[in-house]
Amino acid sequence: MGVRINLEVNGESYEREVEPRQLLVYFLREELGLTGTNVGCETSLCGACTILVDGQAIKACTQLAVQADGSSITTIEGLATNGDYHPLQQAFWDCHGLQCGFCTPGMIMAAADLLQRDSSPSETEVRQALKGNLCRCTGYHNIVRSVMTAAEGGS
Repeated sequence: MGVRINLEVNGESYEREVEPRQLLVYFLREELGLTGTNVGCETSLCGACTILVDGQAIKACTQLAVQADGSSITTIEGLATNGDYHPLQQAFWDCHGLQCGFCTPGMIMAAADLLQRDSSPSETEVRQALKGNLCRCTGYHNIVRSVMTAAEGGS
């Protein structure tokens, strides 16, 4: 038996019936087709599934869809405006903050959470904010540089 939930995702309202044990990451990917939120470890260690729920970064692989009832969610797809990249997305592109791209949505969402709270973080603060997101391709230097560049307002 399903549970009816109402939520806003990337500015659009949705009402759906979900299984009580369905993870939020699968709801976003399978029910709404928002595949930018990746499934990595399913244990909250890698951060590939990081999204914003009511403005705060959470790992969607450890939250049930029913727990998001009444929430406002932003995924990587919701950052761009009218086809233009969000400054973080542009900075990751310009500063080569990605390689395979699998971790990139989660990194960007974690960084977006940081920059909402602190528009001018230090390098140490950026590294601290991203410590829950793993990248297996890079040495993190360009990821941190991307976030710093976005914070500075340039790319």
